[in-house]
Amino acid sequence: VAICNPLHYPLVMSHKVCIQLVAGSWISGIPVQIGQTFQIFSLPFCGSHLIDHFFCDIPPILKLACGDTFVNEMMVYMVAVLIVTVPFLLILVSYGKIISTILKLPSATGRARAFSTCSSHLTAVALFFGSAIITYLRPKTSHSAGMDKALSLSYTIVTPMF
Repeated sequence: VAICNPLHYPLVMSHKVCIQLVAGSWISGIPVQIGQTFQIFSLPFCGSHLIDHFFCDIPPILKLACGDTFVNEMMVYMVAVLIVTVPFLLILVSYGKIISTILKLPSATGRARAFSTCSSHLTAVALFFGSAIITYLRPKTSHSAGMDKALSLSYTIVTPMF
C-alpha cells in the first residue's frame, strides 16, 4: 500500500489494522516459541551448564544437551525458514517495487534523495536478516561460538542503531 498507493496508506493502515497485525504476530509467534521452549526443557543436560554465548539462544543451549537434538534442530530450522526467510523475501520483493518506482522518477536529484532515504533501511534489513539467516540456517558443522557471538551482536546491537 505504501509503495503502490501512498496516498491511500492512512486509510488502509488504520489503528484497527495495526492492532490486528500486532495481534496476529503475537498469536502466531507465541505458540511456536512456547513449543520450542517446552522441547528444549524436555532434553537431558549433563556436564557443563555454561552457555558460551551472550544470551540463552537456542543453538548454544542445544550444544549443552546430552540427548538426541535432531527434532529440536529441525524445529529451529523450520521456524527460521518461516519467520526469517519468508519475511526477508517479502521485503526484497517490496524493495524491488520501490527501486523500480524510484528509477521512473524524472529528476536525478529526486532519485538520489529517494535512494539515500531507502539505503539506511535496506542496510538495516540486510544486516538483521543476513545475520539471522547465517545464524539459524547454516549447517550445524559450521557453527562456532565466536561466529555465533559476532552474529548475535549484529542483530541485537548493531541493527537497532540504524
